[in-house]
Amino acid sequence: MSLRNVAIIAHVDHGKTTLVDQLFRQSGTFRDNQRVEERAMDSNDLEKERGITILAKPTSIEWQGTRINIVDTPGHADFGGEVERILSMVDGVVLLVDAAEGAMPQTKFVTGKALALGLRPIVVVNKIDRSDARAEEVLDEVFDLFVSLEATDEQLDFPVIFASGRNGYAGDNPDVREGTLTPLFEKIVSHVPPPALDADAPFTFLVTLLDRDSFLGRILTGRVQSGVVKVNQPIHALDDAGNVIETGRASKLMSFRGLERVPVEEARAGDIISLAGLAVATVANTIADPAVSQPIHAQPIDPPTLSMRFAVNDSPMAGREGTKVTSRMIRDRLFREAESNVAIRVTEAADRDSFEVAGRGELQLGVLIETMRREGFELGISRPRVLFRDGESGGREEPYETVVIDVDDEHSGTVVEKMAIRKAEMTDMRPSGGGKTRITFSAPSRGLIGYHGEFLSDTRGTGIMNRLFEKYGPYKGNIEGRKNGVLISNGGGEANAYALGSLEERGILMVGPGEPLYEGMIIGENAKPDDLEVNPMKSKQLTNFRASGGKDDAIRLTPPKKMTLEQAIAYIDDDEMVEVTPKSIRLRKRHLDPHERKRASRAKAA
Repeated sequence: MSLRNVAIIAHVDHGKTTLVDQLFRQSGTFRDNQRVEERAMDSNDLEKERGITILAKPTSIEWQGTRINIVDTPGHADFGGEVERILSMVDGVVLLVDAAEGAMPQTKFVTGKALALGLRPIVVVNKIDRSDARAEEVLDEVFDLFVSLEATDEQLDFPVIFASGRNGYAGDNPDVREGTLTPLFEKIVSHVPPPALDADAPFTFLVTLLDRDSFLGRILTGRVQSGVVKVNQPIHALDDAGNVIETGRASKLMSFRGLERVPVEEARAGDIISLAGLAVATVANTIADPAVSQPIHAQPIDPPTLSMRFAVNDSPMAGREGTKVTSRMIRDRLFREAESNVAIRVTEAADRDSFEVAGRGELQLGVLIETMRREGFELGISRPRVLFRDGESGGREEPYETVVIDVDDEHSGTVVEKMAIRKAEMTDMRPSGGGKTRITFSAPSRGLIGYHGEFLSDTRGTGIMNRLFEKYGPYKGNIEGRKNGVLISNGGGEANAYALGSLEERGILMVGPGEPLYEGMIIGENAKPDDLEVNPMKSKQLTNFRASGGKDDAIRLTPPKKMTLEQAIAYIDDDEMVEVTPKSIRLRKRHLDPHERKRASRAKAA
């Protein structure tokens, strides 16, 4: 059976996973009566909730005697560590672009990586049935994008398919409104070359993905680069310097059939497989026949740009809601994550009770915290900080991002003003039709921490912001942080409606009556710039006089402002933390005792 290995790349929300669903259905991978969830490839709970792809997943379909291995890649730059390695497993890419939104920054990130590897893309203009579709203009944008990414003449001569992934049809012109995805299948088979690999050479295999199975242990996924591997064959693992890390046997081989992993007896050059039997080998290692001593070159990974401190939860409520609270459990979990996710780096602090976790961005680290929280962990999380480096000329450099903002015309002035405060430079501004403007900035990552929530309220929820790591550039100096102080509880107990009623005029409350509080916990935002210690537990003094004229009516409180995990992490200041447990997200001061807080602020000022 002939073989094709192809990756589907696209921006978040351009319909990639939905299109793969339709390819499954039309190739007969799913039976007609089989119940399949929508967006079957997004199988992880967080992927379903957020509607984004986080983990890269291989799958395969058969079409008229050809096996097509498809890798669904994450569209978000924070998960770019996955994307770069995946592209080394495939011989072609399908670039999916929304017929209305056009080529977006995320498309640029992944496409740039694919073109640099010499892959020749097939461009699919998706969602052509949208009322605001502008297929021809979008095609020009894609061409301009390829030129700016220094594509070769061969890569610029790309085939184009117009499609509606949701409705399951494709064709050669933008007017197609019915049919099947057969033109896309035909184009993949004719345009993507079969793997040009040597099946007679000794067996080699580059690990690109790693996951665990409670029965099989480590499962290493990647493409067989040469030779043949059989079950129980002796193998060894090499690091990038060619040192042997471990030796063992290929105890189990699995190939992808649809969404399932099925056991196979052997795999040949070009096959994408999962292999079990080794205990130490990890991502970017070469698994090979014992006769092989030369490792396969692995793609270098972009460095982490942001870090957070993960600490043991030391609040008075520690251990009440979670089951995994010790530093040893947190340490094991973080090092296990760093093993399978090469874009994350974990270092243990000197006090051994906290860990510095560095990654690509707030979303990637937020997903890790949310996953750990659901597993029963309790954590104290610090404010994200960017990772600086020393430049070639000796000056300090910080990470910059390209920020593309689509916003209604009426809000563009506010956005430009707010981005300027965050030391961003506008590089492009153009109308994008329908009363909207597209503005592009080059901004230091430091200034963008915590801006997304404010951006949504400034644009009344209609703005769309896309960010992409651009470069390391000169340090931009001090950037103004949060303008308001916070209201801090001066003791422990339950919040009282009477006390909260009198505190409402001080600012915005984040807790409701009856909620358990402790000293040093943040219960609201102060209307003024200073922090204020308050007593939210104070109850009304009882007298033996009856109130006259019904003044003793029930207290009416405004509902408290509840924050999501990402909002809380973006909101806190340097001297604050987020307490994360399976049931709650609380904001607190790093030092709960007011005297310690004063000492720390004096030391910082000095």
